[in-house]
Amino acid sequence: MGISDLIADFLQSGLETAEDGVLEVQRSDLAQRFNCVPSQINYVMSTRFSPERGYAVESRRGGNGYIRITRVRMDRQMLMMHVINSLGDGVDLKSVRAILENLVQSGALTPEIGQALLAAVGDRALRAVPRALRDGVRADILKQVLILQIL
Repeated sequence: MGISDLIADFLQSGLETAEDGVLEVQRSDLAQRFNCVPSQINYVMSTRFSPERGYAVESRRGGNGYIRITRVRMDRQMLMMHVINSLGDGVDLKSVRAILENLVQSGALTPEIGQALLAAVGDRALRAVPRALRDGVRADILKQVLILQIL
């Protein structure tokens, strides 16, 4: 298990035991605890606790800098609309995977629909589309299918 996994597990564990679903930690304390540089903490925050994964992260840098992580709890329709609105003009396959995992984990999509969507927007399905255009096509397909899931 790598350092990023250890940090993510520690934070996830703290979130699960937090009374109000909010975890606040000092960046410097985390870096010291895991004997790593603060940029490693930033990496974990951006890859494991991103909005696509269902988290809101507030951060203040400096001597007393902190990180506040909140697991975003929304009803199904609101979550789906949040995802649709956050997709923008393009989305890469790695982000789609994270988004779909979050939607399945939260119960907004069934595992079967999540897998089907992942296959539909994957590079194999989009191989006829030039690489430079794939992220845009992927976002358009994902948006349209998610809109149909709301109706």
